[in-house]
Amino acid sequence: MDEHKENIHGKDVNVKMPNSKEDEKAKPCSRICPAGEPAPQVSPSQSNSDFSHPVYKEIALANGHINRMSKDELRIKLSELKLDTRGVKDVMKKRLKSHYKKQKLMQTAAEGGPTDTYYDYICVVDFEATCEEDNPSDFLHEIIEFPMVLISTHTLEIVDTFQEYVKPELNPQLSDFCVKLTGITQKMVDEADPFPEVLQRVVVWLQERELGTKYKYAILTDGAWDMSKFLNIQCRVSRIRYPQFAKKWINIRKSYGNFYKVPRTQTKLSTMLEKLGLKYEGRPHSGLDDSRNIARIALRMLQDGCQLRVNERMHAGQLLSVPSSAPVEGAPPPHNPRSKD
Repeated sequence: MDEHKENIHGKDVNVKMPNSKEDEKAKPCSRICPAGEPAPQVSPSQSNSDFSHPVYKEIALANGHINRMSKDELRIKLSELKLDTRGVKDVMKKRLKSHYKKQKLMQTAAEGGPTDTYYDYICVVDFEATCEEDNPSDFLHEIIEFPMVLISTHTLEIVDTFQEYVKPELNPQLSDFCVKLTGITQKMVDEADPFPEVLQRVVVWLQERELGTKYKYAILTDGAWDMSKFLNIQCRVSRIRYPQFAKKWINIRKSYGNFYKVPRTQTKLSTMLEKLGLKYEGRPHSGLDDSRNIARIALRMLQDGCQLRVNERMHAGQLLSVPSSAPVEGAPPPHNPRSKD
């Protein structure tokens, strides 16, 4: 529901963004800022820490050289290093900088360079929900497809998937627009279980993979809508408490924009794929296919050196940003949904 989510965002009065300047600032995805980019602010007690090492001067000089390379020179260099040569010029520059940075740090640090190994797994979620072509302001979107795509940050591949359709309660009859947009038929939702039962099976699926217990994990979404709007509304409709494991997540649009230094207008799913030299695979607006393609973007970002971190959260029904300076935490162990009654 990529573009359609754009149209409905912000209509739920119970979900709002803070207006603080801190939340509006772009947060770097990597701990090291390439030449020409703002350096991270450190306290006096940190002045003699990591960034004082001479290796960072070498990295900055290398970044300056990379910035002056043409697209053909970048492609040739990436090919020599056996790195991916797809994507626009800025993407290739970021890829080469990240590779060089990692190599230099691996030479100077016994524990190796920075890699995204805090989370063992990242779970991509992209709901499909009931909708009308022109949604009334009071329209309550109900989740009708619950997909999850699990990626390993260690092997950098998709390792598992989950998908179930969901029977809507308030508007059990799907609109023609919704069926055409999502490909989800009336028969699919009629034969599905209500949301609380599907959520219970999601919890079991996560528990069976020992997420939150043996392995650290985080939820990842394409934008803020899936958790702050769709799941938030659905939990109210189903009269259950918002699940703790979904209260913090990685908004890949923010991560992509901050890492590749592009504006929000260039962070739609189709645009991110195109800029990375990838093509959409599957049917657009299928929740599972959208989740797979979002996962492909996340994997490419990890390969390019991005350290994906939680950057949004829900608190008291409101959507808030998580500053890059916040401690990194994995999602808690999943538990069965609890009734609000």
